[in-house]
Amino acid sequence: MQRTTLTVAELRQAIDQLPRVHLAVLPTPLEEAARLSDALGGPPIFFKRDDLTGLALGGNKTRHLEFILGEALQQGADTIITGASIQSNFCRQTAAACAKLGLRCVLYLNGEEPNVPQGNLLLDHLAGADVRVVQVRQLPDLIALCEEAAVAERQAGRNPIVVDLWHGIASLGSVSYVDCALELKEQLEELGLLRASIYLSSATATQGGLELAARALGLDWQIVGISPIRTDLVPAEVVADLANEAAQRLKLDVCVSAADIENQEQYIGPGYALPTTESREALELVAETEGLFLDPVYTAKAMAGLIDHIRSGALDPSQPVIFLHTGGTPALFAFNDWYVPSE
Repeated sequence: MQRTTLTVAELRQAIDQLPRVHLAVLPTPLEEAARLSDALGGPPIFFKRDDLTGLALGGNKTRHLEFILGEALQQGADTIITGASIQSNFCRQTAAACAKLGLRCVLYLNGEEPNVPQGNLLLDHLAGADVRVVQVRQLPDLIALCEEAAVAERQAGRNPIVVDLWHGIASLGSVSYVDCALELKEQLEELGLLRASIYLSSATATQGGLELAARALGLDWQIVGISPIRTDLVPAEVVADLANEAAQRLKLDVCVSAADIENQEQYIGPGYALPTTESREALELVAETEGLFLDPVYTAKAMAGLIDHIRSGALDPSQPVIFLHTGGTPALFAFNDWYVPSE
């Protein structure tokens, strides 16, 4: 497939045309994990530390919010309404970003409300969000509640924006990871690395941004997304759609095809937010070898995928692997019942 190749300067210029608020501490570090690599007998492994983006204990959604809230402020919003699971990392970072920017934040969180708030839910409350715990079956039901709330907010004289994590505004999350790809490209070049495999937990915007940047710049990157959730949608199609919507926002003559996207669902296990034997091993191995903490919902399953690929010989042992650590650490304190100390 013929690719349109842009320069780094051209791509940065395109990104700079969009409204943005600065929330993250950037660039995030790129750290070698030599002891983990030795333990696995595999290729050189590096962690792109997007768990260290700074806001509200970090995570990839802080990058997303720089562009999502930048556009919302440009539209005169004073209230942000969104919804996700009760331990949502996105909602935690949204609540903190709204506090920082002086915006009202309304969160619809799907799940069973605990007697004592823990993990992300605790941080949502501490950041001053209007937290509404509900129980619905599907994401569209949650978005419908957000839309109903927006009507009430307008009647109260406010100007709300509903943030739907899967549609429309979600493509701004992909824009943020085009920006991250530029950052990562520079860091790899400083190490003399031109080729790399990149592993991450994603089935939406984060992978979409990396895919778009790789094609726009003609990068020799093998990007492997490990999906944390199973839906009726095809992850490769969602990633490609968001990448192409981001390309439109950036006015880029670049097209991403779902056929070129690698996103794997076989490491989800019994379901979303349910740990597997492999994800438990991955989380403990990374902590024991690198003193670095993954989360049980997203990054531990992505690391389980990477470990499986290394052990099965699917990866070239001489080619470096970048693991994009997308954060989620507060969930460790809410999903702690899976852990059984070794005797």
